[in-house]
Amino acid sequence: MSFELNRKLAARPAALPTNIDMDPVSADIIRGAFETICFEAATHLGRAASSPIINQSNERNAAIIDQHGRLATGAIGTPHLTFASQLTVRYGLMMQEEYDWGPGDVFLGNDPDYGGGHLPDYNVYGPVYGNGGELVAVMALQAHQGDTGGKDPGGFTLEATDIFTEGLAIPCLKLVHRGKKRLDVIKLVERNNRFQTFSGDLAAMISAVEKGARRIAGLIGKYGAATIRAAINHAIDTTERRFRETVARWPDGIYAADVYIDHDTAGTKDVRIHVACTIKGDQLTVDLTGTDDRPTLVGVWNTFANSRGYVMTQLASAVDPGIVKNEGLFNAVDIVLPEGCIAHPPPNKPAALGSFHPACEITEAVCVALSHVVPERSAPQVYKIGMPNSVIGVNDKGQMYMDQGVDSRSMDVSAVMGIDGWGSCPVSLGNLLLSQAEDAESRFPVLNISRDMTTDACGAGQWRGMPGSLNVKQVLQPMTAMAWMVSAAHPISGICGGNQGTPYINHFEVGSSNERRIELATLAQLPPGAVIAYQHGGGGGFGPPILRDPQAVREDVLDELVSTAAARSIYGVVLTGTIDAFDLAVDLQATAKLRADMRAAGDARAEAAE
Repeated sequence: MSFELNRKLAARPAALPTNIDMDPVSADIIRGAFETICFEAATHLGRAASSPIINQSNERNAAIIDQHGRLATGAIGTPHLTFASQLTVRYGLMMQEEYDWGPGDVFLGNDPDYGGGHLPDYNVYGPVYGNGGELVAVMALQAHQGDTGGKDPGGFTLEATDIFTEGLAIPCLKLVHRGKKRLDVIKLVERNNRFQTFSGDLAAMISAVEKGARRIAGLIGKYGAATIRAAINHAIDTTERRFRETVARWPDGIYAADVYIDHDTAGTKDVRIHVACTIKGDQLTVDLTGTDDRPTLVGVWNTFANSRGYVMTQLASAVDPGIVKNEGLFNAVDIVLPEGCIAHPPPNKPAALGSFHPACEITEAVCVALSHVVPERSAPQVYKIGMPNSVIGVNDKGQMYMDQGVDSRSMDVSAVMGIDGWGSCPVSLGNLLLSQAEDAESRFPVLNISRDMTTDACGAGQWRGMPGSLNVKQVLQPMTAMAWMVSAAHPISGICGGNQGTPYINHFEVGSSNERRIELATLAQLPPGAVIAYQHGGGGGFGPPILRDPQAVREDVLDELVSTAAARSIYGVVLTGTIDAFDLAVDLQATAKLRADMRAAGDARAEAAE
């Protein structure tokens, strides 16, 4: 079943057959053309799609996969999607004869047990052939769809115990045959989706794939299939060589980390992700043995493809950014995902929520482990937000809508060595944009009351994280609200002695007699006028807080990012004067004494613990 198939999908594919001796300059020209094609296809999708999650938020990614199923090139998009697309395509490649592959075909896959991510991540792809009729490459587009036809809108069923509850699972389905749309199939897929925007999204994905396939065919016509294959081989080999050269400079050893999810959706606490990174010469092994494998867990099952993708997202950030992101990264690393754990679930496990948690905790644990090796490149590629966090209703025409809560906010932006956390969302979201709050108000009956960053809502450190924001929203009609609250007990990790980020907190029906804090997971009916107040978590700090420049702490207090109390108790900075009088100043002598006392107290606690 699934485990056996995953082993086949993850096996290292062979290099492409070619008799061309490729020079680096020509190889880079062709690689650059591939990257342009991916950019054009992804941009085409973003502009042609109907739903805001694609045409505004850019939750899509383009990739070119070679005839052996290797990632040749990926576009700038959502990073983890860059490293997950190829496994769905590999399943299709394995089934070429059964599915009657040919020029002009376009396929769809989203099944987690057949190389896919979670069900909302639709992968639409089309093969490209050379002049002699031989397969050369596959153009692929992956994008998050707003619904999957399951029990609950959006595919996020909090209590799901199997994949069928979440929606329509598609291993491989032909949408276009030899350039002609299969309308019966397309109508079937459209019918299994609640939202009117889906038909436009699917049409945009098909047309973008066809556009990319034409561009690739043009390159094959210009350079020849053998030269294109040689250029792909050169790029992948170069990436593997450069990655291994980097790892060879790291100290040998085993570097481990544990990260926890607060609870699954049924309330089982402290779900564990364990990562051990072993460096031996130029070989890096990332082993998740020891990760939680309790079969009764609910809602925390990530997919095999996504787990690989999230591991690689963090590893790619730990090396020179000039190293091209392609299959060579996977060739240089052994990723061990034990069968049956939440990072590699048994067949038919639900996977919608797992693409957030434990996916993010997998990435976070890799970062924490490698911070002992490459602290200067240890930036957590993580968003700790629990999903779903949405409100759902039906308009006067009987059409369902969903405000997915992905508009403007500040969350999870951690510090890195030398730089405080900055921006509104973490680097793991890549090219993903947060839509404007006003856009949600124009589409849905909601009112966004405030989006304010919160004082002391950032992880302290020599370089501090970015504060999280308090997002207050009012629903103007009766709506259903869905939420899964995590990252309260276990916020994002601090790095190299920095403090962890601040927790997520959510309240429903604020200001009413029914005001309540959401502690676990809920599917609640809200009356008109109900207010939701969602405190997003702040980013983690980097380095011990008492090493932060006292003048930087003073500036943070003036900017209302840090309180005077926290400046003293966490950073050991004694301030005189007031913000109102704008005569705030650092008492250098008192600060030096307080920090010395804090170090001594910390040393005493460490000795007592030993």
